[in-house]
Amino acid sequence: MADEPNIQFPAADESKRRDFLRRSLQLATGAALMSTSIVPGLASGAWAAGSDKPEKDEVRIGFIPLTDCASVVMASVMGFDKKYGIRITPTKEASWAGVRDKLVNGELDAAHVLYGLIYGVELGIGGPKKDMAALMTLNHNGQGITLSSQLRDKGVADGPTLAALVAKKERDYTFAQTFPTGTHAMWLYYWLATYGINPIKDVKSIVVPPPQMVANMRIGNMDGCCVGEPWNQRAIIDKVGFSAATSQDVWVDHPEKVLGTTAEFVQKYPNTARAMIMAVLEASKWIDASPANRSKAAEVIAAKAYVNTDVDVIRSRMIGQYENGLGKSWSEKNFMKFYNDGAVNFPYLSDGMWFMTQHKRWGLLKAHPDYLAVAKKVNQIALYKEAAAQVKVPVPKNELRESKLIDGVVWNGKDPKAYADGFKIKA
Repeated sequence: MADEPNIQFPAADESKRRDFLRRSLQLATGAALMSTSIVPGLASGAWAAGSDKPEKDEVRIGFIPLTDCASVVMASVMGFDKKYGIRITPTKEASWAGVRDKLVNGELDAAHVLYGLIYGVELGIGGPKKDMAALMTLNHNGQGITLSSQLRDKGVADGPTLAALVAKKERDYTFAQTFPTGTHAMWLYYWLATYGINPIKDVKSIVVPPPQMVANMRIGNMDGCCVGEPWNQRAIIDKVGFSAATSQDVWVDHPEKVLGTTAEFVQKYPNTARAMIMAVLEASKWIDASPANRSKAAEVIAAKAYVNTDVDVIRSRMIGQYENGLGKSWSEKNFMKFYNDGAVNFPYLSDGMWFMTQHKRWGLLKAHPDYLAVAKKVNQIALYKEAAAQVKVPVPKNELRESKLIDGVVWNGKDPKAYADGFKIKA
C-alpha cells in the first residue's frame, strides 16, 4: 500500500459495507456483543419515543483519520446508534480546518474534533467565531511527539538533547502540529517549554493535517511534530522518525478529542444530541471492555474508508504495545483510553479551561476570558449526565479535576488566571 492515506469519502454503497461489517463483528465478538445487541423494541425506548424522540433520524459526524475516531466509527458499525433512534453516518475529512468549517456552516451535525479547536472557535481565535458545544470527551492519551531521523543522527533522543541542539542556533528548526488552537499544538508547546525551548520564539511552528505528517517529515519539511496515532507509529515503521515523548508523558490521562457540535445544534436538536452521546458512550464501553474488542476496532478503522493504513500500525499502540524507534519497546499502561469506567467521557470544566489557559499563555488570547463561564457554556454537562444515566455510566461528583503535568505544575481549575500567567516561558 502507499505510505500515506489517500483521503477519500466513503463510497455510495457505504450502508451495505457497514451492514456487512456489523454482521461480521457480531459473529466475532459473540457474548461480549450480546449484552448490547439490538433487539426489536429497543428503538422505541425511553429516549426514542414521544417528546424525547430524536429530532433527526440521521446525523453526519465528521472525523479525521486517526485511531481516536474509533468510538464514533464503532457506534455506527456496531449499530449502537440505531439503539437510540438515530443513524450515524461517519464522514471522512481531510483537515481540522475543514472539520471546523463544516461544523460552523452546518454541513456536519457533529464531529470527532480537537478539544482546543472547539474552544478556539468559541473564542473567535481559531477561525470564524461561533458558539460551540462539547458533548463528551472521546478519549484520553494516545498522541505523540515524533522527531526526524535527521535529528537522531545529530544525537537527539529526548527533550534535553533537543534543547541543547536548538541552543546552538546552527539553523532554524521547524515543528508541525495539526491546528493552531488544537490539542497537538498545546502538547508540543508545553513539552518544548518544559525543556527551555520557547515554541514561539526559538523554533518555527507549522500546521500539517495528521495523515500528511509522515510524508512531510520524509521530505524534510519539519524536524518534528505532534500528532495523534497511528501516525507516530507509522513514522517509526517507515524509519523516518522516532518517538521522543508521548502526550501522556506531558499529562497522564489528558483530555484529547471531544464529540463537538455547535450550540445552535444542541438548542435545535437536544434529543438528537443526547442520542449521539448515548450511542458513542456505548461504543466507548465496548472498545475498552477487552483487548479483543480493541483489536477488532483496530481492524475496522484500518479500512480505506476510515484511517487507511496497516492494521498492525494501529493495533500495537491501541493495545499498549509501544516502541520508540531507538531500540526501546515497552508495555504502556497509560495508552489511549476510550471509557475507563466512565472517567474518560465526562466533560470536566477544568479540561476546557486548561486549553484556554494555554491559548492565553501563547498569545492566542490577548486578554483573560471568564474561564469558568466559558467552560460552563461550552461543556454540555447537564445533557451528558442525562445520557450517562440512561446507559448506566457513572459521573464524578466534582466538575473540576486535578492533575500534575510533566513540569510538576499542578492544574486544578481553581485559579486559571494565575495558572496562565505563572509560566516562566510564554509568548
